Amino acid sequence: MTIYFYSRTDEYGDFCNFSSHGFVLDGNYWRTVEHYFQAQKFAGTEHEAAILRARTPGDAKGLGRSTKYPLRDDWENVKDSIMHTAVMRKFETHGDIRQRLLNTADEELVENARGDYYWGCGADGTGQNKLGKILMDVRDKLRDSQAADTNDAR
Repeated sequence: MTIYFYSRTDEYGDFCNFSSHGFVLDGNYWRTVEHYFQAQKFAGTEHEAAILRARTPGDAKGLGRSTKYPLRDDWENVKDSIMHTAVMRKFETHGDIRQRLLNTADEELVENARGDYYWGCGADGTGQNKLGKILMDVRDKLRDSQAADTNDAR
């Protein structure tokens, strides 16, 4: 079975980057993965701080897509690892959604973003589904960590 997610209001809305599951990373509290991800496009600038303070993940996304500020030079090389770091921290921080992710067992996770062929599956299903793949990798790492903790407790 394949599990599709996209909107916060979907059955698996906790998996989307707009879900209200904040976390601390790099010394700041981030309201959502979207806030962190968009801000990292401008790390170390005033624009990063503005995105940190954005009221909603939609506002953060809008600020992150601004063409008034240059993207960091290495963005294309680091964006996947930045997303992975934020998604991992989100699920490390919130036990309820961590368990929900682990409960998906080995199901394929797909971001059903019709207009996004990089992070999602795209309109025709040929997208790269990078976010879904990151979630599955995070799930595997959390499962391995949980198993290691269980073995250590013995």
